[in-house]
Amino acid sequence: MAKPKSGAKKTTPAGKAGAKPAAKKDNTARLDLIKNASKRVAKATTKLVKAVPEAAKVAKAAVKKAALPEKAPEEKAPKAAAAKAPEEKAPKAAAAKAPAAKKAAAPPAKTATAAAKAPAAKAAGGKASGKAGGAASAPVVPAADRPRPRATKLPPPGEPLTKREMEQLLTAGEGRGVTGEGSLKGRLVLVNDMPNLVVVGRDKRELTFLLQGPDQEVLPAYVDHKVSVSGLIRKTTNHGGVVDVRKYSAKKPEAEVVEVAPAETEPRLRYLSPGEVSMVTAAGMGAGIKGFASIRGNLEMTGEEFVLVVSNGGTRQQVSFLIEGKAASKGLRKHVGHTLQLQGVVDKTSGWGGRISAETVEPRPSEARAVSRDEMELVHIEGEVPTSVDVKLNHGLTVRLPEQPGFTWAIEPTVAKRVGLREANFEPGPNGGPATREFFFTPRNPGTFEVEFFLAKALTPGQVDRSFKINVTVKP
Repeated sequence: MAKPKSGAKKTTPAGKAGAKPAAKKDNTARLDLIKNASKRVAKATTKLVKAVPEAAKVAKAAVKKAALPEKAPEEKAPKAAAAKAPEEKAPKAAAAKAPAAKKAAAPPAKTATAAAKAPAAKAAGGKASGKAGGAASAPVVPAADRPRPRATKLPPPGEPLTKREMEQLLTAGEGRGVTGEGSLKGRLVLVNDMPNLVVVGRDKRELTFLLQGPDQEVLPAYVDHKVSVSGLIRKTTNHGGVVDVRKYSAKKPEAEVVEVAPAETEPRLRYLSPGEVSMVTAAGMGAGIKGFASIRGNLEMTGEEFVLVVSNGGTRQQVSFLIEGKAASKGLRKHVGHTLQLQGVVDKTSGWGGRISAETVEPRPSEARAVSRDEMELVHIEGEVPTSVDVKLNHGLTVRLPEQPGFTWAIEPTVAKRVGLREANFEPGPNGGPATREFFFTPRNPGTFEVEFFLAKALTPGQVDRSFKINVTVKP
């Protein structure tokens, strides 16, 4: 088939040969379409407005019942219908109509969508307020305390504590900053739900150490137990610190046992030291000392009892012991007035003497007299006769007085020194007669002196029965 020449008209298809040109769309149809779309949008908006009061009623009922916040089926249906109405119907109408109709219907569709969102937002706000009201009316449950952080990791081992550092650690008021590996013993207590070890320090004051480490959760089970811990000890304050526990052991507290008073037993005797022996023989000292010792003195008698005078004989500071025990037999009579060495248990009950339970008695030679009476002019006084005598300087004066059972004669120590007391000799009476005591003076200073003699109770020179005085004039 030959191509037509240029400029020739194209052939028209047979089917389209008699077709007419497309007629213009009628404006009336367009207006009907717009009106129909507006009516549909208005109906959907009306349904949404009616659904808002229903949602408010449901929210009020939920507040009254304090029920859990659940969506009622009445709320879901209107909301779903309101959401679907503008989204489904409007697009379908717009898709079926011409482009011009789409342009004309677009603003009303947007308005309907905004109107649908606004009531939905209000309904959601009503529900939120209802939920808030229900929560306010419900009882308030306190929130659970958050678990406190606990140290569960152990630090690397440190240097062991020295003896000096341990003393500082256990001293209240000292040792802050001391750190090292060691062990502590004490009583476990809880402070703010945390295990703490109460340790009794060196001065009986308590120190508190916080226990840390992997066993921190287990240790509270041993409250009031005796616990021993070892690990890294850090004294952070002067009265406590922290222990990173590596090992621990707990001992159940023992039940309180009623203490039974022990039977009275005699204290175990011991040997007295030389210093204690000197205190025993000194006047006014060593009261209460008791023990095994060996002492020396002059043997005397008071009635039927033997007395050992150990110091200051004849004065009111005389120290003497009453002899008891198996050695205090009648065989001692032959040693009266002589020096004896006694061994036994000495009990000094006062500053002026006590008792001695003698086990062995050994006679000793009498000491030589300090002053010889040969070639000395003596003045003698017999009995309790108040008198005045004249004595030459460096010569002698003797006073003999009868003794009574349970009593002894004595003078003041200061007077004895002033007048020059040399001897106070006990002399038993002949054939069991009354004993006597002789005082021997050698005055060394000229002048007139008053000498008073006291009849005092044996072993208690402070208790005086009677006394008398003599005046002594010492002439050059």
